[in-house]
Amino acid sequence: MSKKTLVVISQDMVLKGMMEGFLRDIFSVVVFSNMQSAIDFIYNTIPNLVIIDLTIYDNQAVGILNNLKGDPIFSQLPVMAILSDNPENSQWGSLLVEDYIRRSDFERDIYPRINLAILRSERIVEINPLTRLPGNISINRQIQERLDLSQTFAVAYADLDNFKPFNDYYGFSRGDEMIRVTGRLILNIVKNRQSQEGFVGHIGGDDFIYVVDLELVEEITNEIIEAFDRIVPTFYNTEDREKGYIKSVDRQGNIRTYPIITISVGITHNKVKKFSHYGEITEVASEMKKFAKTFKGSCFKSDQRQYVADN
Repeated sequence: MSKKTLVVISQDMVLKGMMEGFLRDIFSVVVFSNMQSAIDFIYNTIPNLVIIDLTIYDNQAVGILNNLKGDPIFSQLPVMAILSDNPENSQWGSLLVEDYIRRSDFERDIYPRINLAILRSERIVEINPLTRLPGNISINRQIQERLDLSQTFAVAYADLDNFKPFNDYYGFSRGDEMIRVTGRLILNIVKNRQSQEGFVGHIGGDDFIYVVDLELVEEITNEIIEAFDRIVPTFYNTEDREKGYIKSVDRQGNIRTYPIITISVGITHNKVKKFSHYGEITEVASEMKKFAKTFKGSCFKSDQRQYVADN
């Protein structure tokens, strides 16, 4: 089992050394001197816990942290603050953290408090353990909230083609890594193009959903497809990559050839056709995804039927 990842943010060299010394045998500990330098790693990796040293209160760090926690993807990321023994009461109102520990209690309590924070987040927070992306409950909530607010938006449903034969052929470890990389790729591209309102969720297996502005969805999807098609061949052994296919057993027990994995995306939106329930719009996106899968290679298909119906 891979180690859980902790991000430690502190300018205190003694504290950082203690954290690494106490925890590196059990956790993967990544240390940064300030919140600004840690933010890219947090976006790309989505760690299991962020520990931020606020023994000296830092308004800029708290502002960056609160913006991160305000993002629907990262609102579920657990954060623990290390505070001075006598923090000012005025600081508490603006601090979006799930737990804290006082500096004087650090050596005695840090390990059990970290374990408790992670266990609590895993019980309460609904995220996919493989990609650390929000799961079905969060996906449905995000879409329903936008519908209830009468926002106009697009929903894209992404699915990998021929993933199961790849997983059978190369094993679960490489298959899991492909899923993780796909999740990070979609997350990074969506967040680069729409940092505040864009949302990415992991339905499960090799299925993902992202919710973005209608005006951006096709550009974002094209970028995802291009990046995916560049990266995926690197998961194949040289011989298989050069051949362009692998041989694996299908569901009926027959040996078949399967091409390099591609990605199919179905897109719909609510600009013309109005939806009242998240299940209605995700069902249409799923239908378009299935339609995209009937085409060779990576592609996306957008629902045009709603335009035809109004002409």
